[in-house]
Amino acid sequence: MSFSLYTLIENGFPEDRARIALEVPGRAHGPREWSFARLSAHVANYAALLAQTGLKPGDRVALQVEKSPEALILYLACLRGGFIFLPMNSAYRIEEVDYLVGDAEPALMVCDPAVEAVIGDLARRRGVPRVLTLDAGARGSFIEAAAAVTDAAPPLTRGADDLAVILYTSGTTGKPKGAMLTHGNLASNGLALREAWRFTDQDVLLHALPIFHAHGLFVACHCALLSGARMIWRPKFDRADVIDLLPRATTFMGVPTFYTRLLAGADFDAALVRHMRLFTSGSAPLLTETFDEFQARTGHAILERYGMTETGMNTSNPYDGERRAGTVGLPLPDVELRVTDDEGVPRTPGEIGGLEVRGPNVFKGYWRMPEKSAEEFADGGWFRTGDVAMIDADGYVHLVGRAKDLIISGGFNVYPKEIEELVDDMPEVLESAIVGVPHADFGEAGVAVVVLREGAVLDEATLIARLKEKIANYKVPKRAFFVESLPRNTMGKVQKNFLREDYKSACA
Repeated sequence: MSFSLYTLIENGFPEDRARIALEVPGRAHGPREWSFARLSAHVANYAALLAQTGLKPGDRVALQVEKSPEALILYLACLRGGFIFLPMNSAYRIEEVDYLVGDAEPALMVCDPAVEAVIGDLARRRGVPRVLTLDAGARGSFIEAAAAVTDAAPPLTRGADDLAVILYTSGTTGKPKGAMLTHGNLASNGLALREAWRFTDQDVLLHALPIFHAHGLFVACHCALLSGARMIWRPKFDRADVIDLLPRATTFMGVPTFYTRLLAGADFDAALVRHMRLFTSGSAPLLTETFDEFQARTGHAILERYGMTETGMNTSNPYDGERRAGTVGLPLPDVELRVTDDEGVPRTPGEIGGLEVRGPNVFKGYWRMPEKSAEEFADGGWFRTGDVAMIDADGYVHLVGRAKDLIISGGFNVYPKEIEELVDDMPEVLESAIVGVPHADFGEAGVAVVVLREGAVLDEATLIARLKEKIANYKVPKRAFFVESLPRNTMGKVQKNFLREDYKSACA
């Protein structure tokens, strides 16, 4: 099957291309409003620039910049030109970026002008042919180069199995894995969500999510673009900003932290959101208390859904029908889910086991990790999510646990092994364990439990400061505690369940 994912997206644009696709309130530089016609023209322009730079279909384009319309347009240009888009968290430190670049071997890196010298050194060391710059205000060498391009080529036809994006997700080994997402994966999921959530060209999506993440880039943007809806584009979630802009929106997507912060003030009430038709929540479990308080305060039931980097969205509570608190809803069309025991035997409704998924949304595998990819799939094409779940008699999915050590802090995945390796490398440290504990704002936060070498001295502030130099802030533990030894079972394995219980109030 051959098709153009970008053409599919553009076919969703409204007939009147003068309508606004993106607006950026308060923007000091660059366009404040993007019509669908302007958006389309810039996508073609950027795609032509990438081709003239020497990129060939299948080459990787790595991007580490702040959120901007131009960054979104660059993603769409990669789809149009057949290049593989590699977004990186703007909070990643140079050591994190260095590993991803070394693994993905991009043909082009686009970074913020403020870090051009550092990224330039990294690129030369890693053999990246070219570095261009782009900031949140539409300034940089990428914009200057695009302005000099006057021609364009038609969208490149791709196969449904061709790669569109590589999204890196850390693993329990601490080594990030590049999830290979195809044009077919993204197309199937985008169309399913557009229909499931009833998006039309009359919608206005208030977009306050990052776009280096599947939630903000695929779930939010694809729903809007495939339906010709308008997006109000904000650089990040700011409570006062969202309160001010909600009266102009019809839909809003967030992580649970967004909703707890909105509920923290009396100015968030039913009158403010009386015209809204949909609030969705994902990237982390939504507490039943938050769901109930939100509904009591506003009359709206938040629609919770479930997905992951490797699969996009798998389930959704119904748009029409009962949205059950504490569940992530029903499988999306063409998505199959099952719960199995430790031997892979399917369990009956109401029984708990490992959650597996199969469908056109499921990724192709991990970049350059064929053995790891094979390990994650059961016979018949079932992907093992690593989550523990129960599917009830009505088909609603209840997540009762998740990949063993994963911490979800503010909607972002934090894998303890990655942080443990950094802590263990400190000369004062003998060993460490990172566990997630409850946090009122972020839902969960990391805590470091550390055993020092005999005679060594290290304090909490120093340990945390060292980590902040090496990894993104959301990964850094909020607290560190020093103990004489870690609890272990008879096989010598650290019993993190005991540590989670011991330090459950550490971030309260």
